[in-house]
Amino acid sequence: MTTRVRTMTVAATAVALSAALAAPAVAAPGDGGHSATREAMRAAVEDGVPGVTATAREKGRTWSATEGVGDLRTGKSRSADDRYRVGSITKTFVATVLLQLEAEGRLSLDDKVDKWLPGLVDGNGHDGRRITLRQLLNHTSGISDYTDDKTFVKTYFLKDGFFEHRYDTKTPEALVAIAMTHKPDFEPGTDWNYSNTNYVLAGMVIEKATGNAYGDEIRARILTPLGMHATSVPGTRVTVPQPSSRAYSKLAESTTGPTYDVTRLNPSLAYSAGEMISDSSDLNRFYTALLKGRLLPAEQLKEMKTTIKVEDIPNAGYGLGLIERKLSCGTTVWGHGGGIHGSTSEAVTTADGRRALSFNFNGDWSGDGDAVLEAEFCGK
Repeated sequence: MTTRVRTMTVAATAVALSAALAAPAVAAPGDGGHSATREAMRAAVEDGVPGVTATAREKGRTWSATEGVGDLRTGKSRSADDRYRVGSITKTFVATVLLQLEAEGRLSLDDKVDKWLPGLVDGNGHDGRRITLRQLLNHTSGISDYTDDKTFVKTYFLKDGFFEHRYDTKTPEALVAIAMTHKPDFEPGTDWNYSNTNYVLAGMVIEKATGNAYGDEIRARILTPLGMHATSVPGTRVTVPQPSSRAYSKLAESTTGPTYDVTRLNPSLAYSAGEMISDSSDLNRFYTALLKGRLLPAEQLKEMKTTIKVEDIPNAGYGLGLIERKLSCGTTVWGHGGGIHGSTSEAVTTADGRRALSFNFNGDWSGDGDAVLEAEFCGK
């Protein structure tokens, strides 16, 4: 899920910024060639992000570092072991499960949505009989994004609505219904546009095809086999397990103003488009295993890596829940980013799975995540 309240600013409130800059940096002994990454993390804090946590892994060696604070009130530092809401990184997990189901012959990505969810995608020009599961996963369905709905934004992303509704439970059917009140973005298969509704539907298809909650399938198929003990699918649980830091947002469309603690919320508003929680080490483990072919047969991994050029992200393509990015130095990385209230994350690995980086900002209004990626993989 991509938060609709992320704005750009060079500082938080004076108190927040001074606390962040005063906090000590933490890293594993010796930077081991990661000094540029440390500088990019420090720049993000100077730009207003309360705190950053990052972990890189290369050839079995792990490097972790933090900058800034995890709690603006107490000044407590972030931890390399912090768990955090990963937002749309959830999409890669969902796509992986659907591709596993395809490999098992339990569904086809060429199935129409209506085969699995009859009558659900209907209204204002939407027609689930004309949209394939593949088009959900690569965002070519044309289905409207429910998080663009003005009432939804006001209710869940802006200050007054958020504090009144932060603990609401939203069903996936209700989220899809919001999207159906709007016209499609385009005819299925004719264009590309990121829509969280696509992955809400994908999660519902998993449940229809297996008879189990989509989160149970992720746990059984990915988290348990890979030993990802810090990763969870919280459902309606409003807290983030410890160890973790606080999450902060402006809860406004402006770039200035107060900073609010938004750590506690009911993540059902994101469902399978972005509700998961993880930490940097687990995310590195997941994407490394995925790109090395441990989670999907070669045919399905090839499908996942078949990309569509994305104009919104320079030198990037979107596959099936997986983003390909060519960095300035020519290195190509695969992964996904994610944003949700007070949390901005990125997790990538090289195509051979030999080098990975995952990091999190515990604020959603500032900081340059691209700079952190460039620093780690290109040294600048």
